[in-house]
Amino acid sequence: MDTIKLLEKLSNLHGAPGHEQEVLEFIKDNMKGYICEKDSINNLYIKTNTERDKPVVALDCHSDEVGFIVEGIKANGTITFLPLGGWHITNIPAHSVIIRNFKGEYITGVVSSKPPHFMTAEEKQRLPKMEELVIDIGTSSYEETVELYGIEVGNPITPDVTFSYDEKIEVVRGKAFDNRLGCAIVMEIMKEIKSKELKVGAVGVVSAQEEVGLRGAQVAANTVRPDFAIIFEGSPADDTFKDAFSSKGAIGKGVQLRVLDAGMVSNPRVQEFVKNIAIKNNIPFQVIARSGGSTNGGKYHIAEKSIPTVVIGIPTRYIHTHYTYASVKDYKNAISLGRKILEELSKDIIKSF
Repeated sequence: MDTIKLLEKLSNLHGAPGHEQEVLEFIKDNMKGYICEKDSINNLYIKTNTERDKPVVALDCHSDEVGFIVEGIKANGTITFLPLGGWHITNIPAHSVIIRNFKGEYITGVVSSKPPHFMTAEEKQRLPKMEELVIDIGTSSYEETVELYGIEVGNPITPDVTFSYDEKIEVVRGKAFDNRLGCAIVMEIMKEIKSKELKVGAVGVVSAQEEVGLRGAQVAANTVRPDFAIIFEGSPADDTFKDAFSSKGAIGKGVQLRVLDAGMVSNPRVQEFVKNIAIKNNIPFQVIARSGGSTNGGKYHIAEKSIPTVVIGIPTRYIHTHYTYASVKDYKNAISLGRKILEELSKDIIKSF
């Protein structure tokens, strides 16, 4: 499967936090010849058995995307819901969504937005509240929603978006690039290194529930107990609202190395090691310090006796909304950098961190 088709397949899949099974099944089906093991929280571990008696490197990504969950069904058939992940209220109304019932059926709905004709003067001057929003699937009663469409409390909800690719500028558009980009990268690196003789062994970790508190990564770090961790993440791009001097997450300008966020202060020795590899191999990169946000690195770097960790981001415009953009060049550079790190790592280098 070529790169664009892989990204398309992964982006179009639905996997709200805690409901990642569709994504995991796709990855398992496309990693034949590897040992794929799933745990109770929905983490998937991809192994080759070559990691025995070598330092273990976790190649981490997360399979979940920001979504919602059904809270209840009203008498008129509309559906109340709660957020799963970091949404801002302005990005929710008037968008199409997909509800997956427990039979595995997909139902399309629209997040309601009151027409201005019916708004009070006060409503026109303020943002809507989450508890004022409902999803409309076109029904007119509780019975239609429940009996005809099988909607229940606890059904996961995800954005309704179809992937596309613009080959003129080598940019992809779709949902869930945070973090199906990382999933695709881990799959491609695991395949590329399968026949290589390395001084370390790699385990692909497709972790769950990142968007609701890095929960899968906490379990994975204690399960795999790696000696080094590489986190692949769809990171917020800032090039459409910052100038060229202050932007550190421009799409197409290189992978993003994160030195600070709300969950981790990056080890400067690890950063220097990774930057030197990138420079030596002509892999463009951008360095960012963020006051907020976090990645699975926040769990890995404080697990066990502390695990040397690097976060490699693929700048992605408008994450935590329905529609996101990313550069295929950045994606491919992230694969190259991840592979080169694996080729350079050794027991002694890991100890030096």
